[in-house]
Amino acid sequence: MKLHLLAAACSLAFILTQCAAVKSNKADLVITHVNVIDVLTGTVQTDQNVVVSNGLIQRIESAEKAPQHATQHLDGTGKYLMPGLWDMHVHFRGGDTLTEANKNLLPLYMAHGITTVRDAGGDLTPAVYAWREQINAGKLAGPRIFTSGPKIDGPGGTWPGSLAVETPAQVTAALDSLQKLRVDYVKIYESKISGEAFLNVITEAEKRGLKTTGHMPYTVTLREAAERGLDASEHLYYVFKGCSSREDSLTAAIKQSLLTDKPLGLFAVLPTIYKTYDATVAAAMFKTLADRKTAVVPTLFIQKTLAGITEQDHARDTMLAYIDPRIQATYMGRYNNAKRQPKETVAFGKRLSAKFMSMIPEMQAAGVTILAGSDSGPFNSFVYPGVSLQGELKLLVQAGLTPAQALRTATINGATFMGVADQSGSIGAGKYADLVLLNQNPLADINNIKKIAAVVSRGKVYSARDLAESLKKIKRK
Repeated sequence: MKLHLLAAACSLAFILTQCAAVKSNKADLVITHVNVIDVLTGTVQTDQNVVVSNGLIQRIESAEKAPQHATQHLDGTGKYLMPGLWDMHVHFRGGDTLTEANKNLLPLYMAHGITTVRDAGGDLTPAVYAWREQINAGKLAGPRIFTSGPKIDGPGGTWPGSLAVETPAQVTAALDSLQKLRVDYVKIYESKISGEAFLNVITEAEKRGLKTTGHMPYTVTLREAAERGLDASEHLYYVFKGCSSREDSLTAAIKQSLLTDKPLGLFAVLPTIYKTYDATVAAAMFKTLADRKTAVVPTLFIQKTLAGITEQDHARDTMLAYIDPRIQATYMGRYNNAKRQPKETVAFGKRLSAKFMSMIPEMQAAGVTILAGSDSGPFNSFVYPGVSLQGELKLLVQAGLTPAQALRTATINGATFMGVADQSGSIGAGKYADLVLLNQNPLADINNIKKIAAVVSRGKVYSARDLAESLKKIKRK
């Protein structure tokens, strides 16, 4: 009798063990029969199942295999799965009165397939950290956020909240404060910073293992900055100057002008740079950037938008319905300034946009890392969160990149730059389940990134309906 009871007990224990094993192997989500996009190779794995647990991709396997037990199944039949997009240049700013208005921008990124953003400096650092904590805890829907915290600039810099540096001691203090905040990188701005202080920030940040990106004062050359260790140049103005056959003499003239009552600024010398652009000099500049691993964030979309800002009736923009009136008010500064510009200046802005686009395939061919960024946020007129990053990718393709190359600028390139390529930026086992399910193939047409069936963030599925509902909550009546 005891033997029978023992046998029964062992059988029950075995059954319970097996049930526990089955339960533990149950996934949170399986995306079935989906075409998986490999952004590294620009190829597609057809008819795959993607298994997700605890916010991570567990494995990718042929859909022919036995279906995985899961809490949720998402049918991917005929659809395409790509990594969530990265917007590598956004802003949260405008002071305390715009904190909530900035927070309401977060759903716009998600609704357009952007699951990670890089905040390029502002004056809402405590709020940004709070949002990030809430997002990470699953209490707020929004993209992952990398942030620089406050910008570094010179005394009396343009943007509120910037850290003013002039002396080596001030550089040390500024970097100390940023490290205390545990920022993800250092953003430098050029409105008032001296060339010497700019280079010192790069050198000292490099010693501390901190990444540096920024606008560059025209009193230094991009070659100098790259050799010091600058990790990325924001926008193309500074790369453009490095492509001039007269860069050295222009830099000297700008330095000399600072001793007068009529200092030369960026926009004053752009026409001369345009006229002296030299293909041979440009090729050497691109090689330096590639060799030094200095990335470039072109921001073509905002350049084009601002160049033609007065020629469009932006009052009819459908995206305005999702933008707080207080942020809309910040748009008027650039708009009103553009209305005062002479026709020649407007025409030059358009020629400059075209020239910038011509540089993209040359940089790509030279091996320069290109990062997709929109520059969306308050004060950047009609550059709407989410849709502007989609516009940036479209312009990169129009400039000469393939759709696969353009996608890499907004996925694996961003993740690699921020040092998390082992966690994000592509689809693979062990990576974050930050994904976008598309109705059509973006490798065939980059515009298909707009045809979103669902977004997966941290393993949680947001259907097209969910995303639409999230936008309804911030839409103005």
